[in-house]
Amino acid sequence: MANGDTMYAAADPRSGLSTAKATAPAPGGGFGASSYALFGEMAPQVDDANGRTWLARGQNFIVAYTQARPGGSFERQAQADEYVLLIEAPEPEAEVTAGEETVHVPGAHIAFVPPGDSRIVLPHGGEFVRLFTAASADLAALCANRDTYAEPAPFIPPLERWPDPVGGFRIRHYPLDVAPEPGRFGRIWRCTTFMVNVFEPVGPRDTAKLSPHHHDDFEQCSLAMGGSYVHHLRWPWTANQADWRDDEHVTCPAPSIAVIPPRSIHTSASVAPEGNLLVDIFSPPRRDFSDMPGWVLNADDYPTPSA
Repeated sequence: MANGDTMYAAADPRSGLSTAKATAPAPGGGFGASSYALFGEMAPQVDDANGRTWLARGQNFIVAYTQARPGGSFERQAQADEYVLLIEAPEPEAEVTAGEETVHVPGAHIAFVPPGDSRIVLPHGGEFVRLFTAASADLAALCANRDTYAEPAPFIPPLERWPDPVGGFRIRHYPLDVAPEPGRFGRIWRCTTFMVNVFEPVGPRDTAKLSPHHHDDFEQCSLAMGGSYVHHLRWPWTANQADWRDDEHVTCPAPSIAVIPPRSIHTSASVAPEGNLLVDIFSPPRRDFSDMPGWVLNADDYPTPSA
């Protein structure tokens, strides 16, 4: 699973994480199931005058992938907590209203929308993604994979929201066009409820340079917005054979999500000739990523919890 002392090769920026030590997942207790949603191959959960929306979830989060019609309006009333708007392509644009504030969010931006009443309007339509916590019970009930989470998944603590942003809640948006820097992993933003890592578009991954690793106590959601990915998962054996699971090698063309459970060894490989685009999603934000200087691009706006 690893080279040397860590789960990552020395050239991988993640080799410096506090969680990178290459220990095997703790045995016993069984494991949670993976979950996949291939939005391009299934009917939307919502199809109306505003557009078509597909919904799938993990333990703590909900992904809403939408193809909006021109003028499509998407409202939330009495929203329990902060949520994410991601417009990956450069063409769509949105008008976001929360309370008395209205902000224009161009394409190729990520935005964080405050709790309470809000509305997102796409004047010209287009593709966008929203991320909600599982506290949005109305959306959780619509998720294609809701039966997977009829009972709480193992090893995942209840969601604890991170501290309020500096200066209070408001619509905050950031451009995705951020140049790579040596030693920084991806392009990461966080809010009180989510951490989102938007990777650069890439070609096929070198299968001699994969990065199998595991997480002890949180899920990873890998959202494919372009190209296609194969997600490889393996579970350790325990003394109880009833805990054993077969390896998985699941091809997920965009748009799709893969929800990777704690303690499963996993890695993903882009396989399309070009334009593979992956977004990794974590709820709540990851502390180990947050502790790496310069990794979180909006760290000045969103404090970390006290140790």
